[in-house]
Amino acid sequence: MSDVQTLDQRSALQVWASPEAQRRLRRRYAANRRLQAYGIIAIALAVGLLGVLVASLVVTGAPAFLQTKIELPVYIDPAKVDAQDPAKGNFRVLVREALAPFVSAEATDKQKTEVAKILTSDAPYIVRDYVIGHPDAVGKTITLPIAVSDPFDQLNKGVIPKEINALTWSQVVYFERLQNRGVVVEEDGRTGLKLDVYIDPAKVEAGPPPSGDFAALARSSLQTHLPDVFDTALFGMLADDAPDVIASGVAADPSLIGKTVSITLPVSPPVAELAKGETPMVLNPRFSPAQMEAFDAMEEKGLVRTPFNWELFFNADSRFPERAGLAGAITGSFYALLVCFLLSFPIGIAAAVYLEEFAPKNRLTDLIEVNINNLAAVPSVVFGLLGLAVFLGFFGLPRSAPLVGGMVLSLMTLPTIIIATRVALKAVPPSIREAALGVGASKHQVMLHHVLPLALPGILTGTIIGMAQALGETAPLLLIGMNAFIPSIENMGLLEPATSLPTQIFSWADSPERGFVSRTSAAILVLLGFLVAMNMVAIALRQFFQRKW
Repeated sequence: MSDVQTLDQRSALQVWASPEAQRRLRRRYAANRRLQAYGIIAIALAVGLLGVLVASLVVTGAPAFLQTKIELPVYIDPAKVDAQDPAKGNFRVLVREALAPFVSAEATDKQKTEVAKILTSDAPYIVRDYVIGHPDAVGKTITLPIAVSDPFDQLNKGVIPKEINALTWSQVVYFERLQNRGVVVEEDGRTGLKLDVYIDPAKVEAGPPPSGDFAALARSSLQTHLPDVFDTALFGMLADDAPDVIASGVAADPSLIGKTVSITLPVSPPVAELAKGETPMVLNPRFSPAQMEAFDAMEEKGLVRTPFNWELFFNADSRFPERAGLAGAITGSFYALLVCFLLSFPIGIAAAVYLEEFAPKNRLTDLIEVNINNLAAVPSVVFGLLGLAVFLGFFGLPRSAPLVGGMVLSLMTLPTIIIATRVALKAVPPSIREAALGVGASKHQVMLHHVLPLALPGILTGTIIGMAQALGETAPLLLIGMNAFIPSIENMGLLEPATSLPTQIFSWADSPERGFVSRTSAAILVLLGFLVAMNMVAIALRQFFQRKW
């Protein structure tokens, strides 16, 4: 018998050592390596995309965490502000007088108004609020950090340039084409275009003095050299006095009417700079020369500062980006999550405990369990429609209120809490129940005193994750109108109109002002910070309450 076993072992070794078996083994190892490589690539791709997302948010949102301010000395003139009733003072005039040292003596009223627009439109109210809080400031010169308007905030942060290209890309291309055709010439120290101009009798009268649409003649002569171009920017390359050159030529020789003559038409100053090999630049049209002169003077005196933007967290919403903050959205989210927690936490745990420990196993409970699992996968917009129809339409609760928002979010969070609680209850070893029952405890005592405390880590984790999901929901809150414009948080409550962080982000993303672009990204970073913090709390609570058996 031992000889037969030895023979069988040798046959098995020969089979495993055969070339075919080795090939199968190599293919299996290769498949294993490919699977590992696919997993590594998938993880690297996910981490890379997440890194790109976070990096783009940080780059775009970082400017919003800083705010350009001017340390402006303001004299609180007693003739304009009554110390007994400072709220009725003429603070707009005080702000303009504070800006007077940065405006030239020859400045017009229009230029003074333009300089006043360097500061935020809320500047008079900032001064007013300070004087109301400090009545003894009347008759004194105070220095207040006042935020600048959004264009100058973007300028100081380097988001928008002080100067821009004077010519468009198409105008540069047109100039190069004209230069290649030998049309660009230099005469009497001035750059011009030597064009063949047809003095159309239908457009010009001999006079004297000659009259007509000489600008049309200049445009048509330029068009003949670039017949495939129908861009009005082409005609902007000519100087303003180009038609006068044609008019003076006709005045000197009226016989030119009806003929085609070669005339050198001057080009605009930016085109002349381009002809010299320079890059023509002009002041950004968002700023006026008077504004730039005043702002540069403030910078020279060291009045311009860029501190951390605490107003982003403590100010309510505003129409002006430099004054807009998240205080209203954070407060609204807090009230909505408070209502959501007070409703979903006890109801979810009670429902899970009943279904898991006390409910009889029949078709009704099976149907309930199936529906709970399905509700966890229902899109959040469906819960918003439900809240709109039931809470607002049927019960008539106030629109945009955090109470309604919290109730809608609790409907969405309940399935998550119920499922997480049931899983946590199942994870408690049966021996705990059996030991408690063995010493005479009732089923309720077993559940409340033994099973539920041991399942608490899993319950808290599921609850906080569900609350974090509710914090980031936008669609259901938009449907119930919880995207109100909240300029102040003084009167906010459960039944007052409110907004939330996701809806505030949605509102800012739809705003046309450039400053709201960075504030939108900053608000997303704040929301992500809250979500990360809530998940860290969930992990910490799980580790703290976890018991090993």
